[in-house]
Amino acid sequence: HDGPMRPAAINHPVFITLNDEGDAAELIADCDRRLATIPGVIAYYCGTPLDTGRATVDANYHVGLYVGFDTVADYMAYISHPNHVGLVNDWRPRIKVLLVRDVFDKTP
Repeated sequence: HDGPMRPAAINHPVFITLNDEGDAAELIADCDRRLATIPGVIAYYCGTPLDTGRATVDANYHVGLYVGFDTVADYMAYISHPNHVGLVNDWRPRIKVLLVRDVFDKTP
């Protein structure tokens, strides 16, 4: 196919601001362990803001993660999966701001 690989049709980026920025490494490890292993996940990343010195880039968060799926059914199964539900419930008290923007890419 032409052009770069498109990772998924259903794209779920999440940006998290924690009450304590020092918890970022623990959250990343928890996401890696609990979210990346859920069936139906075909693309994944989790990390911290990259400072490139660009004023137009919003780096006002502590942890960013992305999960990609082939279908809405896979996405919905992920949302209700015990690993996701448990992670959200465990971390909710430690999160100040949670920003989610789901993107549908019909091309893949």
